[in-house]
Amino acid sequence: MPGRTRRDGGQGGSSGPNDRGDRRDRRDGGRGGAAQDKTPYIERLVTINRVAKVVKGGRRFSFTALMIVGDGDGLVGVGYGKAKEVPAAIAKGVEEAKKNFFRVPRIGGTIVHRVQGEKAAGVVLLIPASPGTGVIAGGPVRAVLECAGIHDILSKSLGSDNAINVVHATVAALKSIQRPEEVAARRGLPLEDVAPGAMLRARAAAAGGVGA
Repeated sequence: MPGRTRRDGGQGGSSGPNDRGDRRDRRDGGRGGAAQDKTPYIERLVTINRVAKVVKGGRRFSFTALMIVGDGDGLVGVGYGKAKEVPAAIAKGVEEAKKNFFRVPRIGGTIVHRVQGEKAAGVVLLIPASPGTGVIAGGPVRAVLECAGIHDILSKSLGSDNAINVVHATVAALKSIQRPEEVAARRGLPLEDVAPGAMLRARAAAAGGVGA
């Protein structure tokens, strides 16, 4: 009987590892919750490629991810990440995109004027559109425009279909957009002589909506 009591006591004490396992699960759950915190930015994955490097022992594979990050209000950036695992490549792409943020001039939900961007073999044409048109664009161009907060626009890809070239051509087009104030100051003319009346009215209406 005493021996049985000791064995029972030993069984009762064996719950310690289970408790440690529970504590480990709680710690893991806490780390997972922290990693899944919501970000204030819009993140879009455009493409993932698997690349191989030939070494003496064979081939080493890694992954590349092209990411678009923006706040949906005129701020957007593009990043390209490379790692041995897909999640790590995506994370690197997001961090690089945040380092490459730039501001896109807009009037309401469209761009200021017609513009064409070129990068490598990619050529993208962007045309302003009236409210309610929507984003008329293919996948890579659409990702950039939506992250930049552009809701009404027409686009056409005139060059390569490679997603990386198309994205960089879109970014080049957006960066080449000029504000009416900059053009007026460079020409030494009043703003009314440079910008169309419809553009000025649309911008005034957009400013009034924001103020309200």
